[in-house]
Amino acid sequence: MTVPTGERVPRADCIADAAGGVTFDIAGTGAPGALLVLRRRGGAGDTVRLPLTPAGGNHSRAVLPSTVELAEGHWDAYTDDGAAVEPGIRDLRALVGRVPEAVRIAVRVPYPTADGRLAVRCWVREPHAEAGDIAVSQGACTVEGVLYGAVLGAGAVAEARLGETVHRVPPTADCAGGRFAVTLEYATLAGPAADGERLWTLWLRPSADAEPVRISRILDDVWDRRNVFVYPAHEGEGYRAAPCYTADNDLCVRLSPPG
Repeated sequence: MTVPTGERVPRADCIADAAGGVTFDIAGTGAPGALLVLRRRGGAGDTVRLPLTPAGGNHSRAVLPSTVELAEGHWDAYTDDGAAVEPGIRDLRALVGRVPEAVRIAVRVPYPTADGRLAVRCWVREPHAEAGDIAVSQGACTVEGVLYGAVLGAGAVAEARLGETVHRVPPTADCAGGRFAVTLEYATLAGPAADGERLWTLWLRPSADAEPVRISRILDDVWDRRNVFVYPAHEGEGYRAAPCYTADNDLCVRLSPPG
């Protein structure tokens, strides 16, 4: 990859599509056989190599098709000579309000890392329970969502898990549309007072004999919801509680000491 004079490192503009494809436009012309390389962080050598082709105007282009398999995780972008790629303009409009049609959902969101590099956050879920609106009331929260890739049936239940402890709550469900809602009482999750933080993970079991599905929110352009979606906390007797998202955009209820 040849970088134009004055460019510190290669910079890529990205366009994401609703099917899971991503197009990378990089300033500079690639030598014959030049590649854009995606490496999965902590992936023990997981690598995807995408050919860079001339795109006109002293730019090169690489395309990640939706049909190329990427394991769930963070994929960092490099040129084939090992240079990290900087994020340019990211057009993620096609990801907003996405309604998946396939049973297997693959989501790819290009984003800037904390140290200024370009990466792609990938989720692969089958089936998937997408969290929607969360209403916070006195002593409880109500989570609405939609189940994709499975049918809500007899014995459907929401589960809050902490280690081996599981609290089950029957959801209100629209079996035809896959919509569900569940209300979680904080006092039920609080139990004995604890010194540290406890994170109850939230799941949806579509029917009595089905495997549980993690409740997450991934069908938009937000790659890390932790500091974007922040909910009011409830102060109970000996605890403080609030819904929250993890770094993987999985939904939880956080219990912590009061104050």
